[in-house]
Amino acid sequence: SHGHGHEHGEHDEGGAVVLSEKATREAGIKIVEAGPGELEETLTLPGEIGLNADKVAHIVPRVSGIVRRVEKSLGDEVQAGEVMAVLESRELAEAKADYLAARQRLALAEANLKSAQELHQKKIMPDLEFLTIEKDKAEAAIALQAAGNKLHALGLAEDQVPQSSDPTSSLALYELRAPFAGTVVQKHCALGEVLTSETDAFVLADLSTVWATISVYAQHIGRVRLSQTVHIRADGAETTASGQICYIAPVADEATRTVYARVDLPNTDRQWRPGTFITASIVLDRKSVPVLVPIEAVQRVKGQSVVFVSDEHGFEPRPVAVGRTSSTHAEIVSGLAAGEPYVAQGAMILKAEVGKRGAVHEH
Repeated sequence: SHGHGHEHGEHDEGGAVVLSEKATREAGIKIVEAGPGELEETLTLPGEIGLNADKVAHIVPRVSGIVRRVEKSLGDEVQAGEVMAVLESRELAEAKADYLAARQRLALAEANLKSAQELHQKKIMPDLEFLTIEKDKAEAAIALQAAGNKLHALGLAEDQVPQSSDPTSSLALYELRAPFAGTVVQKHCALGEVLTSETDAFVLADLSTVWATISVYAQHIGRVRLSQTVHIRADGAETTASGQICYIAPVADEATRTVYARVDLPNTDRQWRPGTFITASIVLDRKSVPVLVPIEAVQRVKGQSVVFVSDEHGFEPRPVAVGRTSSTHAEIVSGLAAGEPYVAQGAMILKAEVGKRGAVHEH
């Protein structure tokens, strides 16, 4: 019976393709009114998402020591100042012990000087002896200053410098802290491991922005400029964004002979993952055209370019003359007027229906 014809697509004699509402919906057919638009001339180039190098910290201990606690793992979000690991360091213990000894020496030298001042005033102590005690006190003060400077150089803040040899606190414990809020992107420390001041214990990155680095080949470099708009798409994914070129490398990469151009992208939802390959379309020029359609709206049927126009009969394959095209859109010079409803998405399905009809007629 002919009752099922509507499901697949029926053709009236006028050449229109007729689909039921349900079939139209299932085919993902989208009808829009033809109208003007901006045709972009673009240059499509490969690239890669990378970390924002201005927001990456290599967390290196300033003392060598044995890892006693690891507080953070790969992928963890950390706040500024948070402890990431704790080391036990003989080097730090010695520096702290030296500092405490210097404090005690200064206290002693100050007490000596105080009693010497009384004796000197009463003329009981000779000048030379008094000057020696004064000099000892000055030297002790300088030694304490130097010992304190050494602790600061090892990364201790003022409040971490020991005030007295408190038996409960271990002089050897050294805390590795996060310099800013970010995500742990590398971790190279395990319990019991010995770290030195040349070791990256962690690499911390602020992922709230990322860099899209585009490889510009020598033949295109003359056309790429700062502030040009770039449309970026992640390869094999739906993620897209647009931004402006904010940096063009002054020197070509020696290995690839390409020049790198960069777009800074906001990444608040972490949709861009560093290491992902991207396709970047740099907008070189924009022209306003009276009728602009998505490239997929134009199909080849029997050697002609057609756009499917929607009317009361169904979807009519209308021959059109195509003008300039970009990677995404085409200018229609004739055959489709502004204001006419046409199939912007799903035209491929209708082309297949026309193909089926052609096959039937040939029998």
